[in-house]
Order: sequence, then structure tokens, then C-alpha cells
Amino acid sequence: MKFVLASQNKHKLEEMQAILSAHGVEAVLQSDLGLHVDVEETGDTFAENALLKAKAVMEASGLPAIADDSGVCCDALNGAPGVYSARYGGPELDDAGRYRLLLANMQGAKTRAAHFTSAIACIFPNGDTIEAEGICPGTIAFAPQGTGGFGYDPVFFLPELRKTYAQLTPEEKAAVSHRGKALAVFDGKLRDYLQGGGYGTDQ
Repeated sequence: MKFVLASQNKHKLEEMQAILSAHGVEAVLQSDLGLHVDVEETGDTFAENALLKAKAVMEASGLPAIADDSGVCCDALNGAPGVYSARYGGPELDDAGRYRLLLANMQGAKTRAAHFTSAIACIFPNGDTIEAEGICPGTIAFAPQGTGGFGYDPVFFLPELRKTYAQLTPEEKAAVSHRGKALAVFDGKLRDYLQGGGYGTDQ
């Protein structure tokens, strides 16, 4: 059985494949199928955006599709950048530009509390849906630290580990991160679904 990841991100593909392979499922990027589905993320929540992306790719490919939507939410900014994390400050900014803008907007903030959220949605051609969410609490650092990861990782600080996401090894990050937690929940739900005779188990 083959699942399509509604993303161009090979790092996400590796994370998904590690879980899906245990269920006898192959994960591929939409580009591997010659598809380029650009979905307008109009949802008010991460879960809504993940569903929008998964549905569009499922309809375009005719295969089960998985999508992830994630971002960082800062208490001092009323939850921003939130669902706009990947578009924060406009399309001209790169990852470093976005986290520098975040640091600038956090200057003078009375709290630096924040959390990362990841929402995963999987939609099957028969209409069945699996959803999962993971949250990792932390704070926004005063300056970037570390060279690993991507996005806001250099400025998302975990007090209990005294490291930013960008200072963690891939194994450390998978154990505590929002996406790691969401994938763990998704893994359990997918196992229950397939063992219960869900889509494709008789093929």
C-alpha cells in the first residue's frame, strides 16, 4: 500500500516513512508521482490546514494522503505566528528572517512562553480520516542557538533540557518534539485502523 505525503519536505518524508514502513506502507512525496498540488491554507487551525492539504492531494492522486501543519505560538503575541508561521513576515523572508522578526517582535515581552503544535491528517479515498496532534511547550530564546533543524528551531528553547531545538540530536528531538508526539499518536491510530480492517487491508 502506498501513501502520498502532501509536502515537498524530504525530512518529513523520512519521519513518516519510519512509522509507515512498520505497517507495510510505502510513503512517497507528491512530486514523486509528478504532482504539484499547491493548497491555499485558509484554515483557522493547524488541524484544518492539515485536512485541506491531505484532501487535495488525495483527490489528485487517488491514494491515501498524509499532511502535517505546524507552527510556533507565543503567549506574548496572542498565539502568533501560529498558523502563519511558515509565512510570517511575507514570502521574501527565509527561515532566519522569520525567526529574527519573531525575536524583534518579542522585545520587551513580559513572558517568553511559547509552544510548538503539529497537526497530522490522513485521508483515504473511501473518505475515512485519521487525525493526530502533538504539542511541545517551551520558551523563545533571546538569540538563536544551534545549527541543526530548520524553521524556528534555533530560537525555540526547552528549559528542561537547556537546549534549543537546533541544539538537539535528531533522536533527542524526535523524543520530545511536537511532531514526534503527533507521529506517536498517529502511529497508534493507524495501527488500530488497519488492524480493524481499514482501507486496503484486504488488497
